[in-house]
Amino acid sequence: MISKKRHIAKALSWRVVGTIDTIVIGWLVTGDPRIGLSIGAVDTLTKLLLYYWHERTWYRYSKFGVAEKEEDSSL
Repeated sequence: MISKKRHIAKALSWRVVGTIDTIVIGWLVTGDPRIGLSIGAVDTLTKLLLYYWHERTWYRYSKFGVAEKEEDSSL
C-alpha cells in the first residue's frame, strides 16, 4: 500500500521544479521578475491541488502498469 504522504511529497517536490520553471518563463515573457513571481505563486497553488487530485484518482481507478501479485504455490 502506498501512503497518501508519499503522494503529497511527490506533488510538493514536482511543484518546486514546476514553479521555478513558471517564474522564469513569466519573467522572460514580461521582463518583470515580480510578475513572474506572482504568476508562479498562483500557478503553484492551483497545480499542486490539481496534481494531488489527479494522482489520487489515477491511483484509485487505474491499474495500468501495475503487476498482479503472484500467489505462493508452495503452500
